[in-house]
Amino acid sequence: MPDVAWFVVRRLLATVLVMLALSLAVYLIFYALPADPARLGCGKPCTPDRLEQARHFMQLDQSTIQQYLNFLRGIVAGRTFGEGSAAVQCQAPCFGYSFPLARPVTTLILDRLPITASIAAGAAVVWLLVGVSLGTGAALRRGKLFDRAAVGFALIGVSAPSFLVGLLAILVFGFWLNMVPVNGYVPLTESPVDWAWHLITPWLVLATLYSSSYIRLTRSQMLEEMNLDHITTARAKGAGERRVVVVHGLRGVLVPIVTIFGLDLGSLLGGAIITEKVFSMQGLGELLLSGVGQLDVAVVVGVTLFAAFLVILANLVVDVVHGVLDPRVSHG
Repeated sequence: MPDVAWFVVRRLLATVLVMLALSLAVYLIFYALPADPARLGCGKPCTPDRLEQARHFMQLDQSTIQQYLNFLRGIVAGRTFGEGSAAVQCQAPCFGYSFPLARPVTTLILDRLPITASIAAGAAVVWLLVGVSLGTGAALRRGKLFDRAAVGFALIGVSAPSFLVGLLAILVFGFWLNMVPVNGYVPLTESPVDWAWHLITPWLVLATLYSSSYIRLTRSQMLEEMNLDHITTARAKGAGERRVVVVHGLRGVLVPIVTIFGLDLGSLLGGAIITEKVFSMQGLGELLLSGVGQLDVAVVVGVTLFAAFLVILANLVVDVVHGVLDPRVSHG
């Protein structure tokens, strides 16, 4: 088996094991909380008999290990809560069932995912372009005004809280200048223009915050890369400065950039909690917050695991890309 293929197989096996361990930890932690899902769904008056019926219907009267195995089985094959005509079906992949909302958690996640994915994908493109461009420019103009301005911008992005940047953006561009919408979301299928127009402010806010680390990383890596022997050799052979920077310089910077980009995007796809709250967008972050507020354990567990799986998946993709970009990684 080729080295890259064997590397991918090993990473896939490790990813499955990590997901299983993580799902067990998250499940046990949240279901050990004092909140009783059966009591919350029992209604009033909640007599001992009705509470027992609710526990049986929600399959909470079984052992913790059996409940966890049922949860894993639901992800693969779906689950059925209750019996007879009152039974509730949760089709695979079933991340649980929200009895307060009377909907499968997977359905709730898929309903909110387009909003979170729109925020994350657009912001990722902006912060990657801004971060790498400013970082490269700062490295090539070390000590000059451009370099100081880029480093200052990065320092502001690292220091400023996300909610503060978001509120300031709404205040200045939404209310004072009346240039952009201050809240809401328009689906891409309805109007691509309105979709982008409602997301432009969240994109810029997240890009301001996330691009800071890319500016600093790109600048430091580019300064090291431009002093290496292969750069000197390329210049000695008569290669233009643009070709030296883009083809030879940026290639050495790609590996660390890909690493943090994949992890940042994966974590943001799990829910931009503060950004969604500030801009009143009903994404995964808002779903998680509402689940915590209503003590809906199924929603909290489902969204948390889904977000964790996205981060682990992003980490897997990063490892595979590393193995392709740098064959030395696949031998490690």
